[in-house]
Amino acid sequence: MKKFVIIILFFTAGLMSAMCQTRDLAYYIGQAGKNSPLINKALNDSKIADLDLQQMNRILTNPEVNLVSGVTLSPIISHDNNSNRFQLASAGAVDDTGHDLAMTDGGQYQAMVSVRQPLLGASKLKAYENKNNILQSISNNTVCLTLHEIEQVVGYQYVLCLKAKHQAENSLALRNQMDDQVDVMKKLVENAVYKQTDLIILQIEAQNYESDYRSNLNDYRTNLYDLNQLCGINDTAMTDISEISLSLSPGKTGASEFLTSYKLDSLNIVADQAINELRYKPQLDLFADAGLNAAYLPYPKRTGLSAGFTFSWNIFDGHQKEIQRKKSALDIQSVEFEKQNFMTVNEMNRKKILDQIESLDQRIAIGEKQISRYGDLYGMFSKELAAGEVSVMDFKNMVRDMAVKKQEVLQLQLEKQLLINSYNYLNY
Repeated sequence: MKKFVIIILFFTAGLMSAMCQTRDLAYYIGQAGKNSPLINKALNDSKIADLDLQQMNRILTNPEVNLVSGVTLSPIISHDNNSNRFQLASAGAVDDTGHDLAMTDGGQYQAMVSVRQPLLGASKLKAYENKNNILQSISNNTVCLTLHEIEQVVGYQYVLCLKAKHQAENSLALRNQMDDQVDVMKKLVENAVYKQTDLIILQIEAQNYESDYRSNLNDYRTNLYDLNQLCGINDTAMTDISEISLSLSPGKTGASEFLTSYKLDSLNIVADQAINELRYKPQLDLFADAGLNAAYLPYPKRTGLSAGFTFSWNIFDGHQKEIQRKKSALDIQSVEFEKQNFMTVNEMNRKKILDQIESLDQRIAIGEKQISRYGDLYGMFSKELAAGEVSVMDFKNMVRDMAVKKQEVLQLQLEKQLLINSYNYLNY
């Protein structure tokens, strides 16, 4: 009941409007995933990989049809028969001024349709299909890891918001308690049980808690802005957030999901090497063309067609293939080294966090017992203050000590939540 009253007061003090809604951690994680540029890019990369495969399929298996046309003119001035005549194309002049007929054939006139059909492309397409499958897996893995990272980052910011909210609630509760004591003190001053200076001391202390409350309220607003910005939420309204109680995720029975990215990186290197070695396979193409292809001035008798095969096979290029294989092997070795280093660092970090959580649990248990004793002490001091049997300074100092202890325990509890959040991120 007491907590409920504190929250109601907290709301009416300005943390949120009467019509605002309560949001939980799952909502913010969902919005962050929906608005993540990294996830959007990974999904688009997956689509681009499919389009690249379609494009390569067209290149390796479909015919390529081109329209080829061109005109090359080599006019001359003929000096045969002691006359000078301009000829757009040589008619067999013996004495002329112009380009050498053996070099130009008098000109070149083309208007053809050419077709090239790869004949061995289907066998090469398998390498690109394998590459596409790996790229799809990399994109999916990127989305998976990004969502997991979003859970960690958003969870961290969410806990910061809760910290500011709880601090504001505690400050408000202390201010209300002090206001109650100020009301009691006023009557005691009127009855000459306490002096006016005692009343002023309590009033100043109440104002101090009010200042703390306003400061914590502003911290909550700032952290909420940062949370909305992190999640891509365009909202500046003060919103309440739900409580959370994170728990440690169970230990992994299999390999860490983080290791999948290293495996895919190695497979991607192998796939790139396979594609690189396609250049050393035989290339056989069927070609054909039809249309006008003439020297001298064109006319219908120079319309025809031609067809044939082209074959190429790289049998030696200075051992470049072996060099590229060594480079790929070194790249894979680098990935494996990074993987082993990650596994070592990850395991040590998880062990360190578990030790820190164990220490925090012990400190929290001690702090909660002290807060319980402070509650009993507060009740005793309140009765003695009402009876004029306790120093106002002693009462003020006791309340301040109780506030510090509550703040300390709150800090420890939220620090534990942050550590659990970090552990669950690493234990994936």
